[in-house]
Amino acid sequence: MKLTHPVYISAATQISIQQPLSEEWINAPVMPEGLYNEAIDPLFKEWLSAGEARRLGKIMKRAVATSAVAMNRSGIDNPDAIITATGLGCVKNTELFLTDLCNNGEQLLKPTQFMQSTHNTIGSLIAILNKCHGYNVTYANGDISAETALLDAATQMQLGDIKTALVGAHDEMTPCYYTLLERIGYYGVKGMVTSGETAVSLMLTDEKNDSAICRISDITVLHKASDSKIADTLTKTGEASCIIAGFNGKAETDLLYKSLIERHYPDSTVLQYKNLFGENMTSSALGIYAAVSILKHGRFPSAMYVAGPTGKSIDSIICLNISGNNIGIVKLTAL
Repeated sequence: MKLTHPVYISAATQISIQQPLSEEWINAPVMPEGLYNEAIDPLFKEWLSAGEARRLGKIMKRAVATSAVAMNRSGIDNPDAIITATGLGCVKNTELFLTDLCNNGEQLLKPTQFMQSTHNTIGSLIAILNKCHGYNVTYANGDISAETALLDAATQMQLGDIKTALVGAHDEMTPCYYTLLERIGYYGVKGMVTSGETAVSLMLTDEKNDSAICRISDITVLHKASDSKIADTLTKTGEASCIIAGFNGKAETDLLYKSLIERHYPDSTVLQYKNLFGENMTSSALGIYAAVSILKHGRFPSAMYVAGPTGKSIDSIICLNISGNNIGIVKLTAL
């Protein structure tokens, strides 16, 4: 969808398997080892009391921290909308609740684990803590959840219904969850990147302010799209000096990325991000975050480089996310 009304990203922050709440990964990225990796957490006492921290799972604490930092950096403390993307939400609390359900014969269940096991708990908590009473919705659309959330925020701005939106993408990993996904081939394929965890918060505005980093010029989400539809969409998206693609080490997926990029963007610099941030259902949000950071700093770590020219300045980036026969496309333009 070409955006007729400008949408700007005024802040972007992350907690992942890279340094948390920091852009130091551009200068000195952490190179993950093994197939299972958890995020590096900051000290949460700056945003939560000891009592609050004890009651909340890690995914909730990460969402609170990234949201608070994004709001602080953008100067917006009460966004018109809070839009959240997640794959399976609060997995750890879901596991704890179901384990107690089985072990205790459906008796003596802990209500906190149940309340924090639902997908929309994340967005609700952020709204409650910041007294945001506006539009609040959560998308759980598998691997294209992040693009769907961004599309909703941009659409609301095109309609003039909101002026600011906090868009977040959050997923956590547990050993049990990893094992289940490994059995279906989502992880553990030879040559595949490590698993990862996502906590990304982006502040969107419909007006360019002093903290604006870049502009979103195009967002498209395709479901069960034909080859001709994909080709037509990429043509309409236009050229970009850089492509950030979700290469993950699976031969079938990587070949599809390479085919589309060679056909439509032969002169663009091609980068990857999952080798640094890992794979999960909202890892594409980390790709979008990485694109924002690259446009802000004008450079990228050599570990991200895949192909194409390296001497050209980067003034536009297309984030390409392929999940089965679903595709998410986000185009960012420098200011």
